[in-house]
Amino acid sequence: MATAIADHLTDEPLTPREIEVLTVVATGARNKEIATTLGISEDTVKMHVKSIITKLGAEDRTGAVTTAIKRGVIHL
Repeated sequence: MATAIADHLTDEPLTPREIEVLTVVATGARNKEIATTLGISEDTVKMHVKSIITKLGAEDRTGAVTTAIKRGVIHL
């Protein structure tokens, strides 16, 4: 029986900054645009995105956004 991606959320919650990053990711922004918007480096954005994907058990950015919306972590 297949398990939905949303069921793989780890016990570790997203940090407020990760939620901020994910909210901007959900708009379709690229890492450089996210960095400019949030006033952080592009490397920091990459670190946050990697952490978000891991914590949500997603395979990519799109999966992370979808899972976060399903779980009510972010709202569009």
